[in-house]
Amino acid sequence: MFYWFLKWVALGPLLRVVFRPQVEGAEHVPEEGAAILASNHLSYADWMFMPLTLPRRVTFVAKAEYFTTPGIKGWFQKQFFTGAGQVPIDRTSGSAAEGALSSAKRILGEGDLFGIYPEGTRSHDGRLYRGKTGVARLALESGVPVIPVAVVGTDVVAPPGKTFGSVTRPVVRFGKPLDFSRYAGMENDRYILRSITDEIMYEIMRLSGQEYVDMYAGRAKEESKRLEAEAKARTESITPPDDDEQKKAS
Repeated sequence: MFYWFLKWVALGPLLRVVFRPQVEGAEHVPEEGAAILASNHLSYADWMFMPLTLPRRVTFVAKAEYFTTPGIKGWFQKQFFTGAGQVPIDRTSGSAAEGALSSAKRILGEGDLFGIYPEGTRSHDGRLYRGKTGVARLALESGVPVIPVAVVGTDVVAPPGKTFGSVTRPVVRFGKPLDFSRYAGMENDRYILRSITDEIMYEIMRLSGQEYVDMYAGRAKEESKRLEAEAKARTESITPPDDDEQKKAS
């Protein structure tokens, strides 16, 4: 109930008036029945704008800690994330990855739309990174179609590392559903999972127009931080001493 309140009364109308998001290809999303919405991930604002363009509820999984924090703050946090269409990862499955898969299959089993970011984390530089194969495993185990999605412009609204950037008009593009039923029963074949994931990422790239990098986003972020640290260290090592330091040296 709170989800629809946020979408149609509290938050949705404000976002529509201020940002006027555009939608393309919404007819590719079924009016009923389960489907996986696999999207690129440029900003924390993605999960607000993509569901905003559809009449149906879109559910994502989130860290269980968002739902278990004690106290008044924890209660409000739980209500917000639940109302925003997010459910906790099922930790009974052991690892976070298996828990997310378990939660996702439950959502799809109820005939709902499930949103997922195959990159696993936000892009730090606007490029599209290698997808993780969880989306492929989910597609095969659930037997539902995958709809590629491209969200464009949200990194301007909320750039990485900032709460807010500037006002622009985000675009949400939905591609044609991808059917992987031909691979039924092959969810344990890592080559098949990689092939399916790459096909999904190619469609996302085509829709978004992003440059593709065949590297996991998490590793790319670490590499970027390392290079920045090295560049900073080199700059500091060649910076000439100030006047006081020169006097001391003499």
